Amino acid sequence: MQNALLIGLSRQMTLERQMDVIANNVANANTNGFKADHSLFEEYLNSNAREDNFIGADRRVSYVQDRGTFRDVGQGPMEPTKNPLDMAISGGAYFAVQANGGELYTRDGKFSLNSTGQLVTADGNLVLGNSGPITFQPTDHDINVAPDGTVTVLEGTARTDSIRGKIRMVSFDDPTRLTKLGANLYAAGSANQQADTKSTLQQGYIEKSNVNAVSEMTHMVEVMRSYTAVANLLQQQSDLHKSAIEKLADVPA
Repeated sequence: MQNALLIGLSRQMTLERQMDVIANNVANANTNGFKADHSLFEEYLNSNAREDNFIGADRRVSYVQDRGTFRDVGQGPMEPTKNPLDMAISGGAYFAVQANGGELYTRDGKFSLNSTGQLVTADGNLVLGNSGPITFQPTDHDINVAPDGTVTVLEGTARTDSIRGKIRMVSFDDPTRLTKLGANLYAAGSANQQADTKSTLQQGYIEKSNVNAVSEMTHMVEVMRSYTAVANLLQQQSDLHKSAIEKLADVPA
């Protein structure tokens, strides 16, 4: 009976962590460029019996082990905004931004201009180009972003394009190894980066979250039902344990 209690407890612990992951996905279903996380479990076999007077071999006890989470780096849907400063990456690259005293990465292309004319993220972090931050002049208009990230404008009354920089796009050998820092930012971590030449930019679009809200809500209900079922099983095992102790304690008259 103790094995049943321990197995049930291991299952409840993993269900609790799985619920945290699902809840985070649901909370970010409308976060631009968000990548969903999913739980990863495995069976952990062990045997606590150590006596040598069993007729057969000890039966292995199967626990649930939470190995961690893995990230779905698939492309999210593109949503048109008609804002010339909004950009979405088609491909596996990331925008490079200057934040927290260093270079970080994001898929959120909801950009704007700060008070000095620099291109920034929704949180005010500088968007980096191949030669540093992208800076516009007060007289710039008709901003155009080419698929390769080249930013051009018409300056004042000029009829020829002026280049303001090229949006830096970075790819990684294994993007699942990027470290999430919150605020839709990633650190390179142990992933190796390189300049991306295959991805393209779509001006006037935003990449939405790749979370499937309906699927995540379904998983949430499944986890809640599984947790309740395990709780009922543990209660039954506890009642059996209590009943066994009471009967063993009875002394024949």
